[in-house]
This record gives sequence, C-alpha cells and structure tokens, in this order.
Amino acid sequence: MEQNEGLKILFIINPASGTNSTDWRSAISNFFAASDHHIELFDLPKNCTTNLVREKIQAVSPNQVVAVGGDGTVKLVAECLLHTDMQLGILPAGSANGLAKELGISEEPEEALPVIANGYSKKIHVTKVNNEICIHLSDIGFNAFLIKTFDAQGGRGMLGYVWAAVKTLFKNQVMSVKMVINEKPVNIKAAMIVIANATKYGAGVLINPLGKLDDDMFEVIAVKKVSFREIFKMAITHAPYDLAKTEIFQTRTLSLHTTKRAHFQVDGEYLGKVTDVNASLLQNALEIIVPAVPQ
Repeated sequence: MEQNEGLKILFIINPASGTNSTDWRSAISNFFAASDHHIELFDLPKNCTTNLVREKIQAVSPNQVVAVGGDGTVKLVAECLLHTDMQLGILPAGSANGLAKELGISEEPEEALPVIANGYSKKIHVTKVNNEICIHLSDIGFNAFLIKTFDAQGGRGMLGYVWAAVKTLFKNQVMSVKMVINEKPVNIKAAMIVIANATKYGAGVLINPLGKLDDDMFEVIAVKKVSFREIFKMAITHAPYDLAKTEIFQTRTLSLHTTKRAHFQVDGEYLGKVTDVNASLLQNALEIIVPAVPQ
C-alpha cells in the first residue's frame, strides 16, 4: 500500500543510539518542513519502558510511528504497535541496524527519510520468543555470547565483530539440545541455535538463506560447529552451508531445552543465560514501511 499525503507521524528518537554524528532531529525537521505531513518528535529517556512509549503513542494517535535508533529501539516501538493499524517506520540510527539492512533502508538521512514520506507498507510476521517479541533474529549459544563480548569491548563495525568472534570462539561450549519442531523431537549438539525471522545479522553475516519476513513460518538454524572458515563463509562469501555443520528447520513453533544454561539474545539485546526457549509465529503482526513496492 502506497503512503498517503497528510499523515500524522510520530518520530521516537533514541539519543543514545549509534556512534555517528548525524543530527536526526534536525534532519527530520528540515526534510518535513515543507511537507503536508504533521510530525512530532519524542526523545526516549534513559531506561524507557514500553508503557511510556504506549502512552505517548496514545496521546498523539499517529498514522505512523517511526523508530529512530538501532534494532533495540525498533523492537521497543514495535512491541507497542503489534496488531494495530499504525505503521512502523525505521530510520537506522544504531550501530548495526540489522532490520533496516534486511529491508533495504539506507543509513543516510537523505535516502532514508523519503522512504518514510513516500514508501510503501507491508504486513510482516514476527516471532514470540520467551515472551519477547523478535522481529529479526534471536539465538542461544555462540552468537549471544559474542554479543555480550562485543558490547563489553565497546567495539563497532565488522572489525569489532570479527575480533569479538575470535575471542568468543575459544570460550564457547557446544550445547546438548533437545527440541520439539513441528511436534517432532530433535536431539542435537550445537554451538548455537538461531530462531530466524530474517536472513542476516546486522554485521552482514548471512545466517538464514531461507528467511522471509512475510512467509508463514520461521527458521531454526542449528549450527553444530563454529569455525573460522564458517564465520568467513557467513560473513563474506555467503557460500552454501556445510550440512555436516549446519542444519535448517522450518516451523511455526519451537520448544528447546539445554542441559546447561546458555547465553541468549533477542534482536541484538543480550538477555542473560537460559535453559529453555519457546517460540511461536505471530502472523501479520506488524505493518511496516519499506522502500520498494512489495512483491
């Protein structure tokens, strides 16, 4: 559905997102100064809750709510828009911006802002993972531990990601995992299990070649062994998986149990260690603004 003129747009800005010097407040205000759209800007306070965001959305009653930040900001805003007729827009102001990259939204304001004003909307599915909404990617094991390491070292970009991966590689342990997928038991040893609604991590690592945000299932990727070669393949060459090391399942539900507590993350947010993960598909849960006509 193409965007209409004269919309009321609420921009929810995370001032703490990212490391670049873009003044998103000024960029947004200048871009929409001569438009027919009515805009309102709201800066997220520290330790903001979904209740505060919901209150702001209810007070403004917008047609569109635009998350200006990284994947964590997008997730926060998306939780407030599930199963509503309000559209979710994204201005990628974070460090990785995985979902924006998945949708082809540029990190440059002059390219991203016209998407909000003139883009198209489409319905997408999300997954519910341990009572957390996941739009993009969630996992248990190696990558979640990598995110914890990456955040602790304060590095950014591909070099920071690779360095964190090298450090994590020698510390991560293989998990004994019991899963129920499509009501069938699967027992496996793996370095990480990924619950994937999308295809790539924010650093560009292709983890799920089968992923689509609007199909009627999500993927469960069991990475049995992580090596330098597999990391290079996922990050750089995107060559086919070695099925002896990686296995992909498609499902609408997942129940997972590990014998030992393992690192866990949802949409780039590290959430500690868990032994159990349950996931299900929420169909047509969000209407999201995209830069191209939906196929």
